[in-house]
Amino acid sequence: MPIVKRTALLADGRELFYFDDADTTLGPERAVDTRVLDPRPDTATMRLDVLTGDWVSIAAARQNRAFLPPAHLDPLAPQSAGNPSEVPALYDVAVFENKSPSFGPALAQNDLGYPVALDPPRGLEDLAELGLGRTRTSVGRTEVVCFSPATEGSFGTQTVSRARTVIEAWADRTAALSALPGIEQVFPFENRGEAIGVTLHHPHGQIYAYPYITPRTTRLLDSIERTSPDLFQRILDSERAGDRVVLAGEHWTAFVPFAARWPIEVHLLPHRPVPDFAATSAEERDELASLYLRLLRGIDALYDSPTPYIAAWHQAPVHRGRETVRLNLQLTSPRRAVDRLKYLAGSEAAMGAWIGDVPPETAAHNIRKAIERS
Repeated sequence: MPIVKRTALLADGRELFYFDDADTTLGPERAVDTRVLDPRPDTATMRLDVLTGDWVSIAAARQNRAFLPPAHLDPLAPQSAGNPSEVPALYDVAVFENKSPSFGPALAQNDLGYPVALDPPRGLEDLAELGLGRTRTSVGRTEVVCFSPATEGSFGTQTVSRARTVIEAWADRTAALSALPGIEQVFPFENRGEAIGVTLHHPHGQIYAYPYITPRTTRLLDSIERTSPDLFQRILDSERAGDRVVLAGEHWTAFVPFAARWPIEVHLLPHRPVPDFAATSAEERDELASLYLRLLRGIDALYDSPTPYIAAWHQAPVHRGRETVRLNLQLTSPRRAVDRLKYLAGSEAAMGAWIGDVPPETAAHNIRKAIERS
């Protein structure tokens, strides 16, 4: 059976998507969300930092999000008589619009009843202008991706079949969000562990759809322009010929980068120049499901307790760099010893000048051994 997508609406009008595993035991029917919900909060406002040119979204509604609730009140678990959660039915993988988004929809309506933003971004040229006191509505989209109905876990605790379903969801949502008006970049990611700031133990990730190209990607585009259009291929060839590769398959290679910032840092690149998940082939997605699980389980095997991390899937912008920016995972963890974390203090936090604690070659050796143990 193929992976099946089913579409629904939550009680306040937010979109919900179910992705059923290829080997699902679920039937086609899904319960309807009958909750009585407050109106959706106003869309946040972006403010320009004129010193850097960065836009900062001020999303006050995020202050009200759930903070480490007990399992019986997990807001990402299927609804029950005692838990009016966000997902009304049992599911394999569920994706829905965040209730407290950093970037949200244009909720106001014009005279014809169509949604409009009060002060939306007016394109990349508009956002690139510097000036004091500049603001724009944070028009975009943030979605929650529930990897499982279980109340604890992470991507790495899923089966290969379930991992493949999540990857299919990432590809589907990347294509859909990229097609929305005003979206410039789509970013799937998973935060894992309280040391990272996670507020829910439920296995889940998020997808941000930004109205601008992020600062990190802007610097990447500049680096490609200053070097060569095939920069990613040159990096991949160099790493595959060196001693920092930790895992490799027919379609993907994982390695500790030459100038790793974090004590644990692994990059994962496809062998083919694909800009985002939507452009990957079925064969690439199939291999990624098992290879990515091996990598994450190896990262967990470094120590006797689960490793906190950020798994950041960098994708090409929607309208720029499609031929030169390659889909890539950058997995980072602040864990520098069994009971020690790397904190971003003066040099890193204030100046952006990083000091590495672990030689990348040592980190790669340790991760290879952990993958073998796992």
